Amino acid sequence: MKSPRNLDQLLKDAFEPNHVDRALTHFDAMVGSLQRGEWEQSIAKGGKFIEASLKALAVLVGSKAPTSGREFRADKIITELSGLPQSSFPDSVRLTIPRACRFAYDVASNRGARHDPGEIDPNEMDANAVVSTCSWILAEMLRYSQKGSFDNAAAAELVGSLTERKYPFLEEIDGRVYFNLDAASARDVAILTLWHRHPKRQSKEEIIGSVMRHGHSRKNAQMALSRLHGLVDEDQTGSLRLLQWGLHQAEQLIKA
Repeated sequence: MKSPRNLDQLLKDAFEPNHVDRALTHFDAMVGSLQRGEWEQSIAKGGKFIEASLKALAVLVGSKAPTSGREFRADKIITELSGLPQSSFPDSVRLTIPRACRFAYDVASNRGARHDPGEIDPNEMDANAVVSTCSWILAEMLRYSQKGSFDNAAAAELVGSLTERKYPFLEEIDGRVYFNLDAASARDVAILTLWHRHPKRQSKEEIIGSVMRHGHSRKNAQMALSRLHGLVDEDQTGSLRLLQWGLHQAEQLIKA
């Protein structure tokens, strides 16, 4: 029985390493963008993940379809996979993964273009659909790469972490932003509030209101503002904007 290994190592048991590395890089970027509420960026990274995954599948089956440059066509690889003999590869490789790829890639390739301007903004809905589908694809590729040779309990836990719902790091309701962080300090909320609006400035009262919405008292919110020295620029009206060091601290909070 194999000892637990990193996800990239497990996938490389079956798939070409370079395409695995690229797929995982795009997957991480896709999820990170979703959690920051960057819907279009998340969808775009999902499209890149699909491209890398299809290239990995093409190499696996010995496809003659181009896997690089302008000649790469996702649809051509998907069609070729579906036409493979039933005895050559399991249904997951020939049919189910390619079909999921087609759906997610269609959303990613046409984001915003197929919707009426008067409709509800579809980007958040599309991003969630793409991330969920890509998580399932990655889990299926992991199952195939191991084929029962990996510790079942460890494999199940890893697959579960891929397919579980990915929640956005923030949400905005009628202009009010909420950060989904456990035990965020008043100072953390103030920094993240400024980060979310950057490069626009915010008044101190707006920042205090945001901090209070996250369960902190007005006194603590005011104290948090006083602890932003060196992180913000204050103009003549008293409005604040994060400096580069403040942006860096915000990014560290997001990654934590």
